[in-house]
Amino acid sequence: MKYRVFRSWLVACLLPVVAVAQAQDQPQTHLPRVKLSVGVHQIDTQVAGTPEQRATGLMFRKAMPQHEGMLFVFDQPATQCFWMKNTLLPLTAAFVADDGRIVNLVDMAPQSLESHCSTLPVRYVLEMNQGWFAKKGLRAGAQLAGPPFGAATKRP
Repeated sequence: MKYRVFRSWLVACLLPVVAVAQAQDQPQTHLPRVKLSVGVHQIDTQVAGTPEQRATGLMFRKAMPQHEGMLFVFDQPATQCFWMKNTLLPLTAAFVADDGRIVNLVDMAPQSLESHCSTLPVRYVLEMNQGWFAKKGLRAGAQLAGPPFGAATKRP
């Protein structure tokens, strides 16, 4: 009898933990979106603005359309560093200043723990499929446009 009660209690306690663990193994696909542009190129980005959203990022995603990306938004400009744990897609990270200027670009290999950092303090990081920036002829100094980089959203 004691075993059945314990087993029922254990199952009741572990089910939420298992559900959370399974949820953490799923890509996040329902984040808010914002349209960005760079030159004539349009980008449909998901916005990762909370610590939890930023921690998951593009992990577990098996595919991403070429015109889509993920914009990571931080509270303060700082040296931002990214790695690719549990990320299945090869990506390029664009480290972006408050005014929308790309500070530096870094190609990142899938499932790598190698750290890739901004060369200057930035508040934004835009991840796109690897090669997207190169195919468009974009490099450091290119200017992104969109709501995060407008005058109304700039911070001192």
